[in-house]
Amino acid sequence: MKTGTTTVAMVCKDGVVLAADQKATMGHLVASKKAKKVHEITDKMAMTIAGSVGDAQALIRILRAEMQLYELQEKNGSVKAAATLLANILRGAYKSYTPEMVQLVLGGFDKTGGHLYSLDAAGGLSEEEDYAFSGSGSVIAVGVLEDGYKKDMTTKEGVNLLLRSIKAARERDVFSGGLLMNVVVITEKGLTWIEEDEIKKLIA
Repeated sequence: MKTGTTTVAMVCKDGVVLAADQKATMGHLVASKKAKKVHEITDKMAMTIAGSVGDAQALIRILRAEMQLYELQEKNGSVKAAATLLANILRGAYKSYTPEMVQLVLGGFDKTGGHLYSLDAAGGLSEEEDYAFSGSGSVIAVGVLEDGYKKDMTTKEGVNLLLRSIKAARERDVFSGGLLMNVVVITEKGLTWIEEDEIKKLIA
């Protein structure tokens, strides 16, 4: 499975941060320089995507709808519940011999704090205590993450480190790039997108 992209995410002491590059490719053709690879699921949950865009978008629609129903019943949707549901959907597709060709990172904040989960196309699910990554550029990005990560970083520090890691990947991975990056911060107060002007200042 080719996952030409770079997505990274981190658990911080006051929330979680998710980020991705904006380059979408079709083989060796750049299909888009401003592709959105971080998507809101609920007002306190988001997901990064790598792999087949069509498969990922279908999963986003399903998960959004299911979490809306879940929150109507339970009043407070947990990140673990969303990740488990998504893993079950992926596993069902995999066993039907029509797998969803994706690599996903789901992050959010609930009553137990900030959480981060990595999911593969076969339905494999792993909770990450520090950071997660996906895509072709992640081999480069993870080196920056491992060098700069410290326990109990703030979301502000997390944003800076994730941007540094994607910047490194964009410079060395031919399938990562685009005009800028998508970055979202999720805390107890909700979900906040980092504005483009702010991202430009931070990566300058």
